[in-house]
Amino acid sequence: MTMRDEIVEMGLLVRDRGGFALRRDGGGVVRLDLPRTPVDHVEKRVRVTGVYVADDLIEVEAILPLDR
Repeated sequence: MTMRDEIVEMGLLVRDRGGFALRRDGGGVVRLDLPRTPVDHVEKRVRVTGVYVADDLIEVEAILPLDR
């Protein structure tokens, strides 16, 4: 992974230190830089698309709920 790599990650959207993070299905947690507050998706499984802007930070372009 290099900076500005486009990604698609899936996992659980959680609140994290005044912001939001994704607990990835593949393990680990990554912070999210979101354009808006995704209140409908908190504590639910989501698909996040965006780009890495740091090792542990994704600049989110879209966030969508995953079907159960």
